[in-house]
Formats: sequence, structure tokens, C-alpha cells
Amino acid sequence: MIWIFKYKKSCKWFGIAVVRMILVFCLCYALVHVPAAFAQEAVPDVWTGPEAVQFALKNNPDAQIALKRIASSAAAIKEAKAAFYPQLGVQAGYSRTNNPMYSFGNILNQGVFSNSIDFNDPGETDDLQFMLQLTYRIYNGGRHQAGVEAANAREKAAILQEEAVKNSLGFAVVKSFFNIAQARANLRARQAAVQAIDASMQVARARFEQGDLLKQELLNLEVQQAVAGENLIQAQHGLDLTKQSLLNVLGLTGNQVDINLAQTPLQAVPNQPDFKNRSEIKAMQFLIQAKQAGLRQAQSGYYPTADAFGSYQVDKGFEIGSGSGDSWMAGIRVNMTLFDGKQTGARVQQASIALGQAKDELRKMELAYALETRQAVLNLDQTEKRVRVTEKMVAFAQESARLFRERFKAGLVLSSELIDTENRLTEARVRHALANAEHRIAVANLRRACGLRQYADYSSSQMN
Repeated sequence: MIWIFKYKKSCKWFGIAVVRMILVFCLCYALVHVPAAFAQEAVPDVWTGPEAVQFALKNNPDAQIALKRIASSAAAIKEAKAAFYPQLGVQAGYSRTNNPMYSFGNILNQGVFSNSIDFNDPGETDDLQFMLQLTYRIYNGGRHQAGVEAANAREKAAILQEEAVKNSLGFAVVKSFFNIAQARANLRARQAAVQAIDASMQVARARFEQGDLLKQELLNLEVQQAVAGENLIQAQHGLDLTKQSLLNVLGLTGNQVDINLAQTPLQAVPNQPDFKNRSEIKAMQFLIQAKQAGLRQAQSGYYPTADAFGSYQVDKGFEIGSGSGDSWMAGIRVNMTLFDGKQTGARVQQASIALGQAKDELRKMELAYALETRQAVLNLDQTEKRVRVTEKMVAFAQESARLFRERFKAGLVLSSELIDTENRLTEARVRHALANAEHRIAVANLRRACGLRQYADYSSSQMN
């Protein structure tokens, strides 16, 4: 029976150990794999403009830093509000002494006084003391209230600064996105130029073999073919660089990224461009409020402070009769600094200067943003005109190149004339691609100058 009991007990502990091991394994697996699964966000193979902006706002380090700045401001508000609560503390200690004054005090606190005690030499005493203290500042010249107001203003400024970061980040994404579109169009134009010069080279070689074309003309086309090849290499390199720029603002690493320009909508142009709604302006206005509160904090040094206090104390002795006793104390204390070496005046002066600097900074921002908005409006108007002009330029250049190619086949024009025509067509295509990209960027820049989000009116359901 004893053996069976031990066997059952061993099985029980073995089962408990196995269960614990399984739980520990599951916990370790969850800690390693589950957070990683939640942290990873799906990355599209092909990006549209709105998708790229939304992804960057969540994953770019600048956006994460702005969020942490808001959290820090919220913690500062809690710290400032803590001044309105009472402070409760407890003290405990043990001491021994033969100092007549302290020994006599211990005797009185412990309630063991007798007429036989010599006041001049009460002897050695000990004391085990516990004390509960409560203090509350009734008045401090408005310093605490000003601190809370300053912290609240800084939190609102941090929230608006986060919005400003998102606006700038969104514009950076749009700019990188359409730089890729422009670089891709430039690459296609360079590829078309290479294909055109290759076709012309075939015609030229055929004419040269027939004795209908001079060697110099053939060499001119071969030089142009090499130049077109070099331009193509540079265009490919430029496209690779713009892709890296987009990956950087998205907060991603790697070298593969593709965009879907056809599914990227046109953004609305602000009807009445105005910089006054920019988050930076509103944030600075709240920072001015914080500076005003800081000035009131400094001025509070001219006023007295008043504190209410109370304590409860227990004393226990072991040397004289093992006595014990308790006592309490409560009251109000008023402090007034009559002279502090002009320290308060210096603090007030510093706070006043800081407030003036903040107001000057706001004025500077208003002037700069007014100019920025006006420049954005003019730039948008210029890009719209350039799109129309370059579109016509491409159409004319295409027709001219077609005619010159036919005439070159017939031996009516020189290779230099054909080269000039092909170069004009390539340049027209590049200019048109650049004008289109800059127009889309100009719209985004005007929205940024007005404090508007990129693709803010484009719903997530449209992106899916």
C-alpha cells in the first residue's frame, strides 16, 4: 500500500511538471513569434499614392517620434497636476542616547516620567518611533495652476506638431512617388530614342552597303547610338535612386518598389489657399500660451506660500519601564521670502524674454508661410501651363521625326538632321514627363502649404 501511494504521488508530480513545461514553452513561443506577427504590416507589391502616404504615416520614424513626444507631454501634465494633491509620508526609526535633552524628551513621549528622574542626568534611553505625516499646499501664488496650464498647452502643441510632421511626411511621399513616375517616363523616352536610332542604323547600314551613304554619315549615327545608350544608363540609374528615396520615406529597406500611377487619383486643389490653418501656426500659438503660463510661474515667486500639515507619532521605549506613547500635531504654515538676491526678478525677466521671442517666432512663421503659399500657387499655375505646352511639343516632335525618318530612308536628309530631330523628340518627351510629375507635386505642395493632408478625401475603401 505504501508503494502504491508513493507511485501515485510520483505520477502526480510528474504530470504537474509536464504541464508546467508545456506552459513555459507556449509562453516563450508567444513572446517570440506573436509580437513579430503583429508588428509586421502587409507591404503592397505595387503602391498607389494614397497607400504609400498611409503606410508612411504609420511606419516612418518621424511619425513614431512625434507620437512619443505627445506621450511625454501627457506625462508632464500628470506631473504638474500632482502638485494639487496632498503629500502623505511615513517615517520609522530607532535611536539610543544619553543626551539629557533627548533622553528627557524620550521619557516624556513614552509616558514613563517619575519624580525620581534627575533632569540633568536622566540616563540612557532608547526610542522606536513611527510617524505619519500629511502636508498640503494651500496657496503658492498660482504657481501650480500655471504649471498645469503650461503642460496642457505644450501637449496641444505636441499634437499639432505631430500633424505638421505628418503633413510634411505626406508631401515627401508624394514627391518621391511622382519623381519615380517622372524617372520612369524619362527611361521610356530614352528607350524609345535607342530603338529609333537602332532602326535608323539599320537603314543607314543598308544605304552604306549600297553606296548611297557616306562613311561619315554612318559614323555620326554610331556616335549618336552610343550617346543614346549612355543616356539610357543614366536614366535607369536615376530611376533606381528615386525608388530608394521612396523606400526611405516609407520606413522600409530593400531595393524593390513599384508604383501604380493609373490607380493614383488626382488630388483636389484648394479653392482658397490660406496658411493660417497650418498646424505649425496653431502649435506656436499654444507654445505662446505655455510661455505666458511660464511667466506667471516666475511671478509667483513674489507671493507667499501657505501649507497645512498634520502628523501622528508613536514612540516605544525598552530601557525605562518599556513605556509607550502617541501624539499628534496639526497646523498651518506661511512662508514669505523677503529677499532672494533678485533671483525671482531674474526668472521673471527670462520668462518675459522667452515669451517675446515666441511671439516674434510666430510673426516670422506667418511671413514665411505667406510667401510659401504664394510661391506654391504660382508654381502650380506655371506647371499647368507647362503641361499644355509640352503636350503640344511632343505631338509636333513626333510628326517631325516621322517625316524625317521617311526622308532619311529616301536619302533626302543628312544623318545630322535626323539626329537633331530624334534629340528634339526625346527632349520633348522628357520635358512633358517632367511637367506632368511637377504638376502633381505642385498640387501636393500647395496642399502642404495650406496645412492639408495628402489624399485626405480619398477613403480607405477606395484604396482597397
